[in-house]
Amino acid sequence: MNHISIKNFGPLVDIDCNLGKLNLLIGHNGSGKTFFLKALYTALKTVEQYKRGKETRTANELLEEALYWTFQVGSLSNLVRKGGDFLEFSMQAGNDECFSYSFGATTTKQIKTLDNTFPPTNVNSIFIPAKEIVSLQDVILRLFDEDRAFGFDKTYVDLSRALGKTLKGRNYKFFSEARKQLKEAVGGRIEYDNGKDSWVFRDKDKRIFNINATSEGIKRLGILDSLLGNHYLSQDSVVIIDEAEANLHPEMIHRFMDILVMLAQSGLQIFISTHSYFVIKNLYILAQQNKMSIPSLSFEDGRVEQSDLLDGMPDNPIIGESIEIYKREIEL
Repeated sequence: MNHISIKNFGPLVDIDCNLGKLNLLIGHNGSGKTFFLKALYTALKTVEQYKRGKETRTANELLEEALYWTFQVGSLSNLVRKGGDFLEFSMQAGNDECFSYSFGATTTKQIKTLDNTFPPTNVNSIFIPAKEIVSLQDVILRLFDEDRAFGFDKTYVDLSRALGKTLKGRNYKFFSEARKQLKEAVGGRIEYDNGKDSWVFRDKDKRIFNINATSEGIKRLGILDSLLGNHYLSQDSVVIIDEAEANLHPEMIHRFMDILVMLAQSGLQIFISTHSYFVIKNLYILAQQNKMSIPSLSFEDGRVEQSDLLDGMPDNPIIGESIEIYKREIEL
């Protein structure tokens, strides 16, 4: 994707931004980062599911379901920003591919205005939420498939389905170095144990541990490694990571940012949100070292201020607060 435009979508008032291979979203709680990421994700999944295999539903029907289960709202009108007449969304890639839709504040279930020029695709995109889901996989799928109840939203359900049993010896060549780095970072790899019918963690010494005895950070990075290893993700996939720093100590964050840059350079398009100055600073340094454009989207009051880490650190409350802490330390 190279451009997104959003108006009156939940907390988002008016957003128009250009995108790169690795994109950073920053802003305080409730500023709209996760809304933006979920809006993007529902559009991506609609494009990917449309006319795939035996799928017979229209793009409108696929989008309606994606919005319903991702945002967990009884009526689509609840997604329209209060005071706004219409919600509008547009996503573009290249010169000719565009996915756009709109609906009003009285819309309940049906989206009538939708245009899609994306061709059918076998590419898969994924949303990795702040909470790891490996140990909850069965619970998430049972709640959705059997109970059909709100609880874990569709991003959790799709991720649970994507985590198929790990394939051995079938790495995509362009992901092999990133998987090697992920394995070194966490000191092993999560795997599906067919005998125990459960996930386990196998460390570098080949010792096996119950997944529930494995740290949240290891499981979360292990999820990305598994998706790269089981061929769910390919070179053209989009990976969305909400709160990239969640459950990771500073050294792990540093290594994780290195890996994300590596994956972006191999072809993946990546979106990450963060509240961490440490994440932002690491990506700023990587942008300089690699001469790489990393668009920075600073969310505030429903709008976005766009900059590029290649040009410098962004102006944002996260940065401002870090500077204030430094000033207070100097005054001691």
